[in-house]
Amino acid sequence: MPSPLYDIPVDRIDGSKTSLGDYAGRVLLVVNVASKCGLTPQYDGLEALYRTYKDKGLTVLGFPANNFMGQEPGTNAEIQEFCRLTYGVDFPMFAKISVKGEDRHPLYDALAGDEDISWNFEKFLIGRDGKVAARFAPKTVPEDPGVIAAIEAELAKG
Repeated sequence: MPSPLYDIPVDRIDGSKTSLGDYAGRVLLVVNVASKCGLTPQYDGLEALYRTYKDKGLTVLGFPANNFMGQEPGTNAEIQEFCRLTYGVDFPMFAKISVKGEDRHPLYDALAGDEDISWNFEKFLIGRDGKVAARFAPKTVPEDPGVIAAIEAELAKG
């Protein structure tokens, strides 16, 4: 049975419509990102993970959100340019969404359930089955051994 996550509509950062169904069968690392946060340098680690594991079945998905102290104030075009020029981001980026509050995007309702997102750069690892396999706190860097072990375990499930 397909995961309900795959049916949730999202917009790419260029404004085109899609859903996570485009990534069905892959291991996903979904991250709410921000350009003006103390954790913004995590873009380097996220891109490194993507480059290391994309051919093995991992896709990193960045969802800009301005929910925490206005740390993602830019337009989608500005965010995309910043990510490419500053961090060489090549993984898929999506249009800015809300990850908490009354206007929280349905994707984050599905990922977090009744729990709140605590800050920028919270990470959800989604298995090939479309279910949340792990959740990592914002300060847990992408290159953390626990993150890598969880990704490799999900990729090994083939």
